[in-house]
Amino acid sequence: MRLILLGPPGAGKGTQAQHLVQRHGIVQLSTGDMLRAAVKAETPIGLKAKDIMASGGLVPDEVVVGIIADRIEESDAANGFILDGFPRTVPQAEALDRLLKSKGLALDAVIELRVNEGALLRRVENRIAEMKSRGETVRADDTPEVLSKRLESYRAQTEPLVDYYAEKRKLATIDGMKAIDEVMADIKRVLDALSESAKASKPARRKMARRAAAKKSAAKSGKANGRVAGKVTRKAAKSAKAKVAKKPAKRPAKTAVRAKAAKKTVRSKVAPAKKTRKSAKSAAKKAKKAVRKSSVARSAARGGRTATTAKKVTKRRAKTPKRLTKRG
Repeated sequence: MRLILLGPPGAGKGTQAQHLVQRHGIVQLSTGDMLRAAVKAETPIGLKAKDIMASGGLVPDEVVVGIIADRIEESDAANGFILDGFPRTVPQAEALDRLLKSKGLALDAVIELRVNEGALLRRVENRIAEMKSRGETVRADDTPEVLSKRLESYRAQTEPLVDYYAEKRKLATIDGMKAIDEVMADIKRVLDALSESAKASKPARRKMARRAAAKKSAAKSGKANGRVAGKVTRKAAKSAKAKVAKKPAKRPAKTAVRAKAAKKTVRSKVAPAKKTRKSAKSAAKKAKKAVRKSSVARSAARGGRTATTAKKVTKRRAKTPKRLTKRG
């Protein structure tokens, strides 16, 4: 479990961090402690930070991120960690996101302890009064004036992280003005809900991973099949070219079909013309026959009339000689 606790000074982040360390078996990573440990160990980043700190300058973000990168690689941080004092700004949060992503990690939650600044100042005043009444020495950095400056710095630099992590849906806000036990119980409920959702989403993530692996294998096999198919098609193309070179060129199938269709259309147009010519010829023949029949009939009729006239003439001629004989 990887967590960040956000809140102004005096919100109780240290107390809640110690409880989470004991409950979940994780480590608390404080920026100051990590810097001092790196300097003591004389690591390359620790030596760089030592020179900067010796000159009175502020340790740049890349150095702090480098120290965190080395620290979370240690065995005690394998179960998770709580970052204390980092990130303080949005650029630091962005650098932390890049670091975790490069290591295949991610934050589980960012818990904001929201408190009333006026109540915090009153708490400090009451604590100082109690310490003085018991005769105890008050620390120089534990005064209302110092706390006011730290609160101003928190509002200017660190409070924008609330919106940053809220947009990433990592933020859980807890009322830090409650009693310590109540705040612990609220944080526990938030973390339990996160663990339940993580358990529920594990099968879905595994399913998605299996699908992605199947897609990759299918893509690889598809590429291999494509290469084989390309070789086969090239061989087929070569053999087809060789066959075409050996055989005489033939009319393409589409051209032959079009030629047949054209012949059919021509025949369909020519056939009616031939029929009309044949019918005209037969009609002419019939007409000639009819004319011939009519002429024969007329001639026959005329022959009948001549026969009757011939009979009359013969009769007349037969009568005529008789007359002549009588006269003679």
